[in-house]
Amino acid sequence: MPVNLSAPASGSLLPIRGIQLGVAEAHVRKANRKDLMVMVLPEGATVAGVFTQNRFCAAPVTLCREFLAAGTPIRALVVNTGNANAGTGEDGLMRARRVCEALAFELQCEPEEILPFSTGVIMEALPVDRIFLNLPTCIETLAEDAWALAAETIMTTDIVPKGLSRQVTIDGKTVTVTGIAKGSGMIHPNMATMLGYIATDAAVPQPLLQRMLGEIANVSFNRVTVDGDTSTNDSFILIAAGTAGVTVDSETAPGYAALYGALREVAVFLAQALARDGEGATKFVTIEVEGGRDAAECLKVGKAIAHSPLIKTALFASDPNLGRLLAAIGNAGIADLDVNGVRLWLGPVLVAENGGRHPDYAEADAAAVMKKAEITIRVDLGRGSAHETLWTCDFSYDYVKINAEYRS
Repeated sequence: MPVNLSAPASGSLLPIRGIQLGVAEAHVRKANRKDLMVMVLPEGATVAGVFTQNRFCAAPVTLCREFLAAGTPIRALVVNTGNANAGTGEDGLMRARRVCEALAFELQCEPEEILPFSTGVIMEALPVDRIFLNLPTCIETLAEDAWALAAETIMTTDIVPKGLSRQVTIDGKTVTVTGIAKGSGMIHPNMATMLGYIATDAAVPQPLLQRMLGEIANVSFNRVTVDGDTSTNDSFILIAAGTAGVTVDSETAPGYAALYGALREVAVFLAQALARDGEGATKFVTIEVEGGRDAAECLKVGKAIAHSPLIKTALFASDPNLGRLLAAIGNAGIADLDVNGVRLWLGPVLVAENGGRHPDYAEADAAAVMKKAEITIRVDLGRGSAHETLWTCDFSYDYVKINAEYRS
């Protein structure tokens, strides 16, 4: 089961006025599961996006980049699970465009006003006919309060749906932020999560919305990893519906800090939820690296720890194998690192300094920390004042089983 993570409570995902969501069972890959979602936006909504840096990016990612770069107002989003439409060449692009055309026909808009998203198995043709047949059902079921249903629909190997809402007051008016995400494996984003959607009913100009999204992605989804593999389909979308009667049009606007804080809180929660629901995860791990000369070297050390299969399996076994941690730090790529200046903690337990084991270290204390469901690993590089935080999980037997049987 996910580590201290449950499905959003009934009614906890608040509607965003003007945004409607509908779902259907299209049998994209498997029968008897919701796997197709449509999100319709109000006129005047602004949309920002960041996407995977994987060069084998999926066809829908290519189209999303193209449509957003053109500056065309976005009318709707369409998401399918079960098939990634990645590694499919020109045929994949054609199929993604046909999905946009089909939804545009239903909504009486232009295909370039539709953003498509796919997630699932790579290098298989997208079964567009099944999607076409079920788009009308998505339209028929559109509702503003369907965020929880949408969060469930976009899941693949996730065990629980992921979502959060927050509200802030700006100019005496209530502004709502609601977000959902999916992702459990192939999580090591270089921009975002596998699929994440956050919306607010505030009005925000698109250039400012894009800047906010980039900053928020960098401190949330760019700080989480499950297995070190970057998906071909990673997409993180931020939507400002503009229906609350509140406009935030600059970083100096009175409501900017409150709105930014709510957006960031939702994004961080969703990013952490990916690690808590990592495939087969039994431990949620926070890695704090401080004392770096800059953020880049803190991230190098944090990722070296988070990506190490040896460390991740030791976490699963609750084994405080200090050698694996020191080896990862030393192999992070900091050529002039003085290991005598490095200190390492497991939870509150100082386990290493001056190049080796701390003289007061007792393995029983570290073992007690490792048995907990939530663990913090803290490293002080002793080189400066920079610090960074990352989140990850352990590797269990189930991680191998889930991925070995992924296409079964």
